[in-house]
Amino acid sequence: MRKILVEACVETLEGALAAEAGGAGRVELCAALEVGGLTPAWDLVTSCVGRLSIPVFVLVRPRAGSFVLSEVELAEVVREIGQVVGLGADGVVGGALTPGGSVDVRATSAMLTAAGPLPFTFHRAFDKVDDQAEALEALISIGVRRVLTSGGAATAAEGAKQIGKLVIQAAGRIGILAGGSVRAHNVAALISATGVTEVHSRTPVDAEGVRELVGVVNEG
Repeated sequence: MRKILVEACVETLEGALAAEAGGAGRVELCAALEVGGLTPAWDLVTSCVGRLSIPVFVLVRPRAGSFVLSEVELAEVVREIGQVVGLGADGVVGGALTPGGSVDVRATSAMLTAAGPLPFTFHRAFDKVDDQAEALEALISIGVRRVLTSGGAATAAEGAKQIGKLVIQAAGRIGILAGGSVRAHNVAALISATGVTEVHSRTPVDAEGVRELVGVVNEG
């Protein structure tokens, strides 16, 4: 049976601890989820890294809105990724797009360099590209470890068919992390339809709520 990892998207230490207690395999730490997520406070990163035994991935995104970064913003992101590495995080989440709607390979490569040996996840900017098949190959070519996607749809459930196509295209060369309103009531069908081995969910701030989601995943 395939082992499915649940990545919990959290904004607080309380949420991170609940995710671990509930059986999540990894957390993505961020702030301002109401605008799609921004870079969290450094003291929160330090607290989570110090207290969790599961991997802590940190989102680095300087502002809400467009995923097109200015040179000043890119420099800020690169600097902050360096801080994330220095604080002992286990992975980095980031990415950038060109004004034309494709992966900004130069900017994303700079982020990868700053992340060093840490695994790098390209965030849901991927769902804004014009051609996901082409974008996936670009990310593979520069060494991105995984991509978070709803298949370009509003939710992962709605984008399941496209996510499944991406899993086939990836062929193990890059991880496909399905995210977008993933919950206990729909996660089993999503896994079955797509073949993903990792799912991403904004989990409740209580261990029992996380345990319900993880339990459904493990039943499959």
